Amino acid sequence: MSIYDLKVKKRKEGELDLADMKGKVLLIVNTATGCGFTPQYEGIEKLYEKYHDQGFEVLDFPCNQFGNQAPGTDSEIHEFCTARYKTQFDQLAKVDVNGENESPVFTILKAAAPEDSEVKGLKNKMAVKAIEKISKTCQKPGDILWNFTKFLVDREGNVVKRYSPTAPPEDIDADIAELI
Repeated sequence: MSIYDLKVKKRKEGELDLADMKGKVLLIVNTATGCGFTPQYEGIEKLYEKYHDQGFEVLDFPCNQFGNQAPGTDSEIHEFCTARYKTQFDQLAKVDVNGENESPVFTILKAAAPEDSEVKGLKNKMAVKAIEKISKTCQKPGDILWNFTKFLVDREGNVVKRYSPTAPPEDIDADIAELI
């Protein structure tokens, strides 16, 4: 099964058929508006602005599984992101990324890229260790550790890389440029 075989719930109404994303480079992120990593929205938006016209899309899945840091409705989350970070990409409906109710999109992503193999810098390594201790929904190998875990998907639907929550969007730029 591929992510292109799935449909996901849109923020407002209806579904997004991920088959419509064929031929595009995707950055798929589980996000939260009340997280210490929330300022990454700014960097994600910069990537979107830089590469969108070349076939790049951001699939933003708000998730409230980590410390209840994505409170509010889907519309409230969208309003926050557009007002605070001037995001132009749309958010999808809120999902779970781990556990029995996890979105099938994240089941596929986690199977294809079970972990971020390189967490750069001592500060980031220490942050990941701290997150591992408090993450209650991360129950099995490959589970999403926290908000702002990022997956880069190529134009054929292959997961190229998984990035930890501590990885700033700027660190993904060169990988996107290579796929564009």
